[in-house]
Amino acid sequence: MEIHENQHESWSETESTGSRSRRVGFSGPLSGPLSGPLSGPLVSSNKRNSSKNKSARFKDDEEMVEITLDVRDDAVSVQNIRGGDSETAFLASRLEMRPSSFSDRLRQVSRELKRMTSNKAFDRVDRSKSGAARALGGLKFMTKAGTEGWSQVQKRFDELAIDAKLPKTRFSQCIGMNESKEFAGELFDALARRRGITSASITKDQLREFWEQITDQSFDSRLQTFFDMVDKDADGRINEEEVKEIITLSASANKLSKLKNRAEEYAALIMEELDPDNLGYIELYNLEMLLLQAPAQSTHITTDSRVLSQMLSQKLVPTKEYNPIKRGFRALAYFVQDNWKRLWVIALWLSICAGLFTWKFIQYKHRAVFDVMGYCVTVAKGGAETTKFNMALILLPVCRNTITWLRSRTKLGAIIPFDDNINFHKVVAFGIAIGVGLHAISHLTCDFPRLLHATDEEYEPMKQFFGDERPNNYWWFVKGTEGWTGVVMVVLMAIAFILAQPWFRRNRLKLPKTLKKLTGFNAFWYSHHLFVIVYVLFIIHGYFLYLSKKWYKKTTWMYLAVPMILYGCERLLRAFRSGYKSVRILKVAVYPGNVLALHVSKPQGFKYSSGQYIYVNCSDVSPFEWHPFSITSAPGDDYLSVHIRTLGDWTSQLKGVFAKACQPASEGQSGLLRADMLQGNNKPRMPRLLIDGPYGAPAQDYKNYDVILLVGLGIGATPLISILKDVLNNIKQHKDVEEGEVEKDKRKPFATKRAYFYWVTREEGSFEWFKGVMNEVEENDKEGVIELHNYCTSVYEEGDARSALITMLQSLHHAKNGVDIVSGTRVKTHFARPNWRNVFKHAAIKHPDQRVGVFYCGAHGLVGELKKLSLDFSRKTSTKFDFHKENF
Repeated sequence: MEIHENQHESWSETESTGSRSRRVGFSGPLSGPLSGPLSGPLVSSNKRNSSKNKSARFKDDEEMVEITLDVRDDAVSVQNIRGGDSETAFLASRLEMRPSSFSDRLRQVSRELKRMTSNKAFDRVDRSKSGAARALGGLKFMTKAGTEGWSQVQKRFDELAIDAKLPKTRFSQCIGMNESKEFAGELFDALARRRGITSASITKDQLREFWEQITDQSFDSRLQTFFDMVDKDADGRINEEEVKEIITLSASANKLSKLKNRAEEYAALIMEELDPDNLGYIELYNLEMLLLQAPAQSTHITTDSRVLSQMLSQKLVPTKEYNPIKRGFRALAYFVQDNWKRLWVIALWLSICAGLFTWKFIQYKHRAVFDVMGYCVTVAKGGAETTKFNMALILLPVCRNTITWLRSRTKLGAIIPFDDNINFHKVVAFGIAIGVGLHAISHLTCDFPRLLHATDEEYEPMKQFFGDERPNNYWWFVKGTEGWTGVVMVVLMAIAFILAQPWFRRNRLKLPKTLKKLTGFNAFWYSHHLFVIVYVLFIIHGYFLYLSKKWYKKTTWMYLAVPMILYGCERLLRAFRSGYKSVRILKVAVYPGNVLALHVSKPQGFKYSSGQYIYVNCSDVSPFEWHPFSITSAPGDDYLSVHIRTLGDWTSQLKGVFAKACQPASEGQSGLLRADMLQGNNKPRMPRLLIDGPYGAPAQDYKNYDVILLVGLGIGATPLISILKDVLNNIKQHKDVEEGEVEKDKRKPFATKRAYFYWVTREEGSFEWFKGVMNEVEENDKEGVIELHNYCTSVYEEGDARSALITMLQSLHHAKNGVDIVSGTRVKTHFARPNWRNVFKHAAIKHPDQRVGVFYCGAHGLVGELKKLSLDFSRKTSTKFDFHKENF
């Protein structure tokens, strides 16, 4: 142990050790009051000045913990700690005391130092793993470092400099911090103040100095830089106003408007924590103490076995197979294993299409028309036969009630991928396009020209089909019933097919305003309903055939009869059901992020499962349009709720209609606008709402798994919230059964024993959508069945200097009040995006030899990564992950 004594005084001493510090060596245990060389100088010095800084260093090989004490006339306080962790900070805090005499003070300090040196916390101290470094991950200002980073900055300097100097306004662009110009400006001021630079521009050499400091790997250097940013007047102290400024700056950089509005309140909280003596300021060591106490935010609970985690990581390292045959065979085996349900359905469909085509091809090859029209007629008729089959088949995937019944009431879901019904609908549509192409092109470019140019002798067998007079031009074929019905069908199919493409349906193309009105969801919806005309024309076209005159050979109606009747009954059922399912509006709320929440009465006999969806119609917006929305309430709730994000014309109009009936939210209520029909006497007039459903969705299969991993992106969390509430209601019911308040349910026991919920959103206001659910889970889930993880991607990753103060403030506020400053809930919010590999790794470690249901709802961008991880972990660990997705 070494003890340093630094004297803060205006006069100078003449000792050879120097006027401002003396170093006294000490070895061996501290067995009582400080003695020897230390006690003498301390006592004699105390007579001439009122304050000393003493540092105690505890060595272990080359690693060291240094504690600096501020010894004054009436107190001993810890000024700084270098090294150690949060336990070190706690032990050091016990050195602070206010004894009556100086000798007592020294004895007590000695005893505490002895106790600390004997504590196992000092057996091995690693500065790089201290609480402060762990809490902020290094307090990074830049993710780039080293020569490569500087070369890029130097290149940008040459491009941006004016008269060989870089203006402050271009500093953010030069160092690659474009999205945080205000923060970069404050960083520039802090670096300039430390160097005494008063100019608003810097040279390349000065920029190099700036870059070296902000990319310095030393935590102390980064902490000092951050402190300098807050300490605007460079007096070594931070007052409450400066704390407020840096909170406001951090909130702006991270797009946290609510935190920015409450900056004054949070600044007072930090001062209250770090300035208990009401001195009006805090110093560098106070800030470091706050970082030491702030727990490191990790993606998961840190009780995972480190050894097991390392073993799992090694298993997940991809192995290189150099034999191309083995590599290809393994890839094929994996593909078949992952897609066998889809493969057998597609194989069956292709087999039927190929069989029908071959049957018609051979049939017409042995007819007289083959001598005149050749293989053209066989191809045309083969394509026509597959088109009949596909025109019948394409209706089945959109029979929503039938599919919902099959997936909910039968075991067919084990072999049929009902989740891919819309994808199969698209595949069949592509098959129709191929069939129509073969049929039309063969007729128009081959059959009809050969017939027009046939000799009288060749035409003789064709008179029974085309009449005694041979057609003399194309118009003869077009003006006939067979011709014009075919042309009109092709045109209508082309319109529906084009407007169904995502570029037009989601308005992804930049089109002139006049053309833009002809695209979007409404255009897709109305054009798809042209199918009624298409099917009528298809039946007519199939009846008036050139080459088949007997009714039993006109098979078009035979293909279509059953599917059309089934689809017709579905539409009648929807119309009848929605007619009496006019619901009563109970509550309306408009939330940040353009989200409308509707709570309505549950129709009598309405039963559904979490994860399902309903169709909603509002006659005040459009009497004909029905739009699907996931149910966010649980089956056990006495109401029905949906959360609707305004992304198009219809949803925007719907929000506008309901917003007129709402009032600004009162204190303590979430949302921007609200209307509660169950409270108050002044009940506004609400629009009439119709619902149709429920309909099956991938998320409803969560009941098949003991462990579920729910991943929601933005508004995609809606079906997963319903699942969470259902799991929560089961927890409550189980608790009531144990307490004897209700009888045990005789139905099938609830399968889900563990649920992980990951919600990723870019706006802090989004957390208001389901604030009540989050708090309810935290309040009632005492056994930890549900694990909640909220992620706000607008905030920079943990460890970035732009979010450093947010991280500190979050930990402080949550520890003091139990509420997260970002989400406003009891669930702490993580920053940036999750490390999905770690998420799966956590589940694999926690649940070996189990099957985990992974349910994702959101934009398509994340599907590939989650699916790949599910397959990867399923193959290389004992935990099997079944991936289910729902895109919008």
